[in-house]
Amino acid sequence: MLNIEQEDKVKAYLRVKDLGDKEYINNNYIILCTKKGIIKKTLLEAYSRPRQTGVNAITVKEGDQLLEARMTGGNHEILMAIRSGKAIRFHESTVRPVGRTASGVRGISLSGKNDEVVGMICVESESEDILVVSENGYGKRSSIHDYRITNRGGKGVKTINITEKTGDLIGILSVTDDDDLMIINRSGITIRLEVNQLRIQGRATQGVRLINLRDNDSIASVAKVDNEGNAESEDLGIEPVAEGEEIVESEE
Repeated sequence: MLNIEQEDKVKAYLRVKDLGDKEYINNNYIILCTKKGIIKKTLLEAYSRPRQTGVNAITVKEGDQLLEARMTGGNHEILMAIRSGKAIRFHESTVRPVGRTASGVRGISLSGKNDEVVGMICVESESEDILVVSENGYGKRSSIHDYRITNRGGKGVKTINITEKTGDLIGILSVTDDDDLMIINRSGITIRLEVNQLRIQGRATQGVRLINLRDNDSIASVAKVDNEGNAESEDLGIEPVAEGEEIVESEE
């Protein structure tokens, strides 16, 4: 489908309407983020004349990688989460639109050299909740109101209490009761879970176990899909962690 370099990999794809619609392409934006916390915003019009070999979307600095791509209408709020368990929320208006070859600006500050961004979501409605998942099978659904709006480039606030039991954070999603969750393990096992099975918890808690993992296994990826109504979700036996394990800390 695409002519890309051998060492390159597809990181994201977007569904767009007619790129010949001038009003549409001049009123929507592509938001990109990298693993090192850089974020970039470019008018969709800049991508409206694609070539078979592709066009430059961002200049990625050495040691960094493109992670996510989202489309917005100019009035979204952005949440970025990092592996160490923190997330930041800011309005996209704080990110000035730039050309395709620019490198972008800092969206979130990392906690150390081994830290990295694990996901970015763009939210337009506050009716959506925030779901985060850790590599050892724990997850948590929190209200978006628990994440205060801050300045772009800050350290963020705790989005899940990271412990040896939970493992590092690996994903962040915006969800509603109408969504299902697809979880894929590194061993190749995939399960499907209804989001409405997860109760809303505080932002700095440990969460609940979403899936029991075998030794040396971990969650590789998580995605949301529409609830089809008649789709059968697996009975995962989701229960809150034992009393005393769900640690709530003051807001950072």
